[in-house]
Amino acid sequence: MTHPIITLLHPGNMGSTIGACATSSGARVLWASERRSAASRARAQQAGLVEAKNLAEAVAQSDIVLSVCPPEFASEVATLVAAQKFTGIYVDANAVSRATAEEIGRIVTEAGASFVDGGIIGSPVRKAGTTRMYLSGEKAGEIARLFSASMLDARVVSAVPGEASALKVVYAAWTKGTDALILAIRALAAHEGVDQALLNEWKVSQPALETKSIKAAAAVAPKMWRYVGEMREIAEAFKSAGLPSGFHSAAAEVSERLAGFKDQTEPGPTVAAVLEKLLRPS
Repeated sequence: MTHPIITLLHPGNMGSTIGACATSSGARVLWASERRSAASRARAQQAGLVEAKNLAEAVAQSDIVLSVCPPEFASEVATLVAAQKFTGIYVDANAVSRATAEEIGRIVTEAGASFVDGGIIGSPVRKAGTTRMYLSGEKAGEIARLFSASMLDARVVSAVPGEASALKVVYAAWTKGTDALILAIRALAAHEGVDQALLNEWKVSQPALETKSIKAAAAVAPKMWRYVGEMREIAEAFKSAGLPSGFHSAAAEVSERLAGFKDQTEPGPTVAAVLEKLLRPS
């Protein structure tokens, strides 16, 4: 597939940069503007995406549909595309559990499409070496080659759909889960009146943790509203494996309590403000 046409659903902070990487590798990337925000339009234009009026118009022209959306909407997006009788390659690159990825695969393949499962690790693509998209499925290699001339590092995990999502789950279970955990620990210490004593002990025995908690408050709390669905997907993955799921159910609740800091940057929230919100969420 030398110069494919791709529909990107949707040009969010991450998706728009993935779309830009596809265009830099020679693809024509469409986005469906119906009911999308002015911010989405601005990101799409900056990424060099081509506007289509609606989903039906975009999908009808496309060889590939690439879904990059909040995980709680991933199945709904797949169902909408399946309703268009799409028969190309459907790539779900969302932060979902293996079970959800497999269900999405069933939805789109029953309508006639091929399915490639994806999981994105890293930040929105601003420079090479920061972001990897893992892919699994029979046509994973075909999708990986679409990004060969871009800043996105696309890697094939296997021919088994679901394994890319499983990798994303186990990776984010640590990186994002521990951000939620350390903020909850600081909140408990503050509630018990031993926050400074904890910091003093960390300086002796765990010198990296104070910095981690400060960075989690300032840089991570503003985007933790996006983690709620992902943490729930991770919890379900643990449960499906017969493992305790409470770690990440709690991380979802921590993330939800911090939704009020959505996109607050420069400066980001202080640790004190974050702890206050965790302890008094209403």
